[in-house]
Amino acid sequence: MSETVQPQSEYAVEMLNITRSFAHVVANDNVTLRVRHGEVHALVGENGAGKSTLMKILYGLYRPESGEIRVNGKPVRFRSPADAIAAGIGMVHQHFMLILPFTVAENVVLGDERCRSIFFDPKEAVERVAALAQKYAIPIRADALISDLSVGEQQRVEILKILYRNASIIILDEPTAVLTPQEVDVLFESIRQLARSGKTIIIITHKLHEVMALSQRLTVLRDGKVVGTLETHKTSPEEIARLMVGRDVVLPTLARDIEKAHAIQVSQTPVTTQPTATSQDNAPALISSAMQSPSRPQHAVLEVQSLELRRGQERPRLSNVQFKVHAGEIVGIAGVEGNGQKELLEVLTGLSLPTAGRIVLCGRDVTKESPRKKFACGMACIPEDRHRQGLILDFTLRENLLLGRHHDWRFARQLTWEASRRLLEDFDVRPADPRARASQLSGGNQQKVIVAREFTRGASFLLAAHPTRGIDLGAIEFIHRKLLELRAQGVGILLISAELSEILALSDRVLVMYGGKIVYEAENKELDEKDLGIYMAGGMLNTQVAGKESRP
Repeated sequence: MSETVQPQSEYAVEMLNITRSFAHVVANDNVTLRVRHGEVHALVGENGAGKSTLMKILYGLYRPESGEIRVNGKPVRFRSPADAIAAGIGMVHQHFMLILPFTVAENVVLGDERCRSIFFDPKEAVERVAALAQKYAIPIRADALISDLSVGEQQRVEILKILYRNASIIILDEPTAVLTPQEVDVLFESIRQLARSGKTIIIITHKLHEVMALSQRLTVLRDGKVVGTLETHKTSPEEIARLMVGRDVVLPTLARDIEKAHAIQVSQTPVTTQPTATSQDNAPALISSAMQSPSRPQHAVLEVQSLELRRGQERPRLSNVQFKVHAGEIVGIAGVEGNGQKELLEVLTGLSLPTAGRIVLCGRDVTKESPRKKFACGMACIPEDRHRQGLILDFTLRENLLLGRHHDWRFARQLTWEASRRLLEDFDVRPADPRARASQLSGGNQQKVIVAREFTRGASFLLAAHPTRGIDLGAIEFIHRKLLELRAQGVGILLISAELSEILALSDRVLVMYGGKIVYEAENKELDEKDLGIYMAGGMLNTQVAGKESRP
């Protein structure tokens, strides 16, 4: 394993005038990106701005239609990821590519020519990988099975795979999306250590406090074009968000990002960001009213009592789950994905029947009722997967607005083409054409159609599952506004999200799910984010939470 390539140019990566199209969509339009040796460079932009496409070109997954790529000052042409790896480029994707029954060491060395002999020595592989992990301060046991590792630890294995192949340029695609706060801290320290050792890091992220904490420079993409390359310590989260969207943005999550970004004081960080003089003064009024004025919860609109779900002889998917959601409050469910959130969603909506327990909706036992009956009793739902569960893509927008209420002939008569158009306009769906097919819309506008349908049901309880997943910042802003409006109108909301910042920014109370159980509960104002992360990872605390003993 050789050391990092010695610079022959100021820049480790130069992507000059890169253009790439898909059908009639220009994903990258004459994009130029320059990344210096040994820096952490953030690539930011809304969903669909062209970030991932640009990095997939650099990694050899796509070929540009025009433009030039230089690595360490030398022009290169990549026909495959193998070419990029040979040039010293590695990429960690959002979805890991690991073999679960294998050890860390076996996954790291898999495919390496030194291990293609029938005389492969597992002990030697463990020693080599352990030495590599120690060199870059990456905490991992080289002999551990992948199946026994947390998501954060599996991500470290992916980074080790890249380092083992002598990568000097490392691309990280949304690396904190599924990590607990503690795992994020470990990742950040690993990134800083890699940069100190001379590695060049390109991080794709939409989390502005991460940009401020980690990067020395950043490049913003909008609609496939570069709209700015900035020195991180000379900019602010507000300016970055404005460049991403093209206007000022009002977001509870952005407010939290701004607060965290300006409060960051990390020792051993190459660049220390300084807050702008007016950063706190610019916090939007909506955010202040939402987060500083506590909700006034009323009667319970949802009661979940001792809920259990078993399938066959396997361990329970849900175990003794119980909580309440009151009118006029948002209850957030946090947790690393795969800890029972999906099963809870299925049981609450009637897609699965619980093995035991009760679900009381607006005073009525609906435990064994169908989804249709539950909606009739006062439930609305933003589903987890908008394509599979929220929309019929071949239907018109009017037909999609009728879904779930198409049996109600009175409503169907009222929702004329013109009424549909007004509803689409009210919810900022573009185009606001009720005859357009759902498949013609962007992800953000598809989500707005679902929101328009569900928010106008007149429901007392809203189940919002990942309501802003995979959509742009402007659409996120709109949906957050609507959620806060419903809360103010007295609707009880259960928010399930993989984005911890979203949970913390919007929720009045927070529950943590781990292993199919509710293991932590607290009022938002009493939350300790570090404690939250410990519970998300399955840890325990000997503390009093929200005036009562926590339930690990």
